[in-house]
Amino acid sequence: MISKLFASTLVLSFASLGASAQAVRIEKNMSMDLATKIATAAVAACSADKFNVTATVVDRAGSVRAVVRADNAGPHTLAASQAKAFTSASGKNTTLAMWEGVQKNPASANVAMIPGYLLLGGGVPVKVGDEVIGAVGVGGAPGGHLDEKCALAGIASAQDLLK
Repeated sequence: MISKLFASTLVLSFASLGASAQAVRIEKNMSMDLATKIATAAVAACSADKFNVTATVVDRAGSVRAVVRADNAGPHTLAASQAKAFTSASGKNTTLAMWEGVQKNPASANVAMIPGYLLLGGGVPVKVGDEVIGAVGVGGAPGGHLDEKCALAGIASAQDLLK
């Protein structure tokens, strides 16, 4: 009887140990230094092409970690860059690809109605391997494809830190 009780207790202990190990997750996330480096490089890339933009970098939860606004960037670029970054982090995809997906599949058009979403080019996820740790959004260049180019340049500037 005692050995059965001991065996049952032992089995239940190991079962609860497995359950608690799954309850806590370890996730990579965006540091302030990394976010600032990406935002600064994205704005610099657009400035080199004579575009006055704002770059916003968010963490994996869509919370703002860094914002850099070029001199003479329009006031709308702040909200646009943040919404693009949030959309990209949330969707784990570029905002340009998400927009193209909506165009090809009108049934998914309601994704644009999600509060905070902006389906214009310029939002790019930041990844470590296949894991999205945040996103950068750029707003203000004369076209979403140009905003995206600057966002990609910002990420490329920090590639050595994304390992």
